[in-house]
Amino acid sequence: MHFQWDWLCLGILIISSVTAEIESQDTPDADVEVEDFDKQSQEADIDGEKSSLEVVYQTPKPTGEVYFTETFDGVLAGWVLSKTKKEDTDDNIAKYDGRWEVEELKENTVPGDRGLVLKSVAKHHAISAMLTKAFIFDNKPLIVQYEVNFQEGIDCGGAYIKLLSSSDDLNLEYFFDKTPYTIMFGPDKCGEDYKLHFIFRHKNPKTGEYDEKHAKRPDVDLKKFYLDKKTHLYTLVLKPDDTFEMLIDQSVVSKGSLLEDMVPPVNPSKDIEDPSDKKPDDWDERPKIPDPNAVKPDDWDEDEPSKIEDPDAVKPEGWLDNEPQYVPDPNAKKPKDWDEEMDGEWEAPQIPNPKCETAPGCGHWVRPMKNNPNYKGKWKAPMIDNPNYQGIWSPRKIPNPDYFEDLHPFKMTTVSAIGLELWSMTSDIYFDNFIICSEKEVADRWAADGWGLKKLVASANEPGMFSQLVTAAEDHPWLWVLYILTLALPVGLGVLFCWPAKKTDEDVDFKKMDISKPITKGELNQEELEDDEIELEAKENEDTAEDERREMEETKRELVKDTKKMEREAPPSEDEGEGGEDIDDEEENEIADGSQEEGDKSNKSGSEDEMKEADESTGSGRGPLKSVRKRRVRKD
Repeated sequence: MHFQWDWLCLGILIISSVTAEIESQDTPDADVEVEDFDKQSQEADIDGEKSSLEVVYQTPKPTGEVYFTETFDGVLAGWVLSKTKKEDTDDNIAKYDGRWEVEELKENTVPGDRGLVLKSVAKHHAISAMLTKAFIFDNKPLIVQYEVNFQEGIDCGGAYIKLLSSSDDLNLEYFFDKTPYTIMFGPDKCGEDYKLHFIFRHKNPKTGEYDEKHAKRPDVDLKKFYLDKKTHLYTLVLKPDDTFEMLIDQSVVSKGSLLEDMVPPVNPSKDIEDPSDKKPDDWDERPKIPDPNAVKPDDWDEDEPSKIEDPDAVKPEGWLDNEPQYVPDPNAKKPKDWDEEMDGEWEAPQIPNPKCETAPGCGHWVRPMKNNPNYKGKWKAPMIDNPNYQGIWSPRKIPNPDYFEDLHPFKMTTVSAIGLELWSMTSDIYFDNFIICSEKEVADRWAADGWGLKKLVASANEPGMFSQLVTAAEDHPWLWVLYILTLALPVGLGVLFCWPAKKTDEDVDFKKMDISKPITKGELNQEELEDDEIELEAKENEDTAEDERREMEETKRELVKDTKKMEREAPPSEDEGEGGEDIDDEEENEIADGSQEEGDKSNKSGSEDEMKEADESTGSGRGPLKSVRKRRVRKD
């Protein structure tokens, strides 16, 4: 196994060296590049405003019928700044005095491409322009599209647009928050609430009043579009079949029906609750009631407490009854500015009694409380189904006097102007390439010539993989752990499998057992001599034990003889004499049997030794040596 890993490691090293050689050959001018680094840095500073991708920008031009376009690449013509004030607001901030500028993007700049930028913070901004041609909601779709870039991110503010309703008294110099609009569309954010508005004002055909209808919130996460400081394309598509779509960067983020997916609904309900209807006094809404036939049991004691003292509790040994839990701080001193007439008698602050720290407790011992097994609480009758239950009361329904049915809410109020009326706590919000048309192909071509070019430049200026990983780790520090583990794993595996392993004693013993080697004559003689020494030592130990056993047997025989002699000198009774003789005979038999067994063992061992000698002498070349050794041991 180690042999295979050695070859694997050698192959890896060879491949690495060849790769390094190829790389060195591919970069012969590396030293020149390092020397010219300062020069390149200076050139980068001079051309810092230029894109890393050489692009030729041309102002987008519509390829079909349009109602409004604006690229902000030329003179800002047709746009009107509002001169009015916002109602119901403090006079200090009510005026629409926020500043607008036409300039290029700060990052990922496309030379020659400029946009409208909101510059002021915490001010009201209002600017508007008339459409080239009013849009009438008839049988053509409405497509509204423009670009937004939150160059400094966004804390609280919006970047939505308003399509102003056509009217005879429309004056753009007095454009403010109460100016009637038909559609409001675009991004808005405050705090952690990220929104994409689509609101249209619907005219009640019965009363002539307008109500705002809000599209349901998109299901996608919009956060990245507000924080990545990239230019994003916002598109609203309204179709004559009363459906809508909202897109960001040409991907649908929300769609639905003007009849079903607006809040509140366009059409009111046919029936409403009768406002004059009142619930009867005898109306019973209780599904369960106490059982009127239930009776409290006689043994139910409501006076039993829920907790009682534990009668089995015993005061812990070492409890200090005479020691208080808190004592005055002996190290505390009365402040010098203490006035007893004004502040009263000074007392040292209380601290925990140090004697109580080593004791189970101090002060008067009280038995702990436990749950009362006899406690039942206040008796209550069980609940049963209410036979008089009438359900939850609700007012009766009556026909809605304000009911109407608008089957085509797409037919909204005609649009004749576009405006931005915004408040923001962040500056440098960039707007560009507005278009209002009816053909999706026209809008897509317009986007390709404008937003598509910005996207291409931004992609070319994207940082490398390493920079992206570092940036991601700055936002999520836990990624550093993942990076370290990812780098350490291959290094650790390489060290584990490629580093030469140190042979242990166990490996050596294992190899000795597995691999058979031929034994020479000298090694054989050495082995036999060592075996002889071991067997001689074992035999000497056996002989010593045999001598001790024989001495004990001789001592036992002498003791038996002395006992017999004493019994003969003292004449015993008949029974005793017979018993004594039996005992003596048994003892003698036991001794004789023991001697006989020992003789048998010695004879048996002798015969076994002789058989082994014969087998070994015929079985191998070591036979003569072993037979001589065993005969010498038996002789000793």
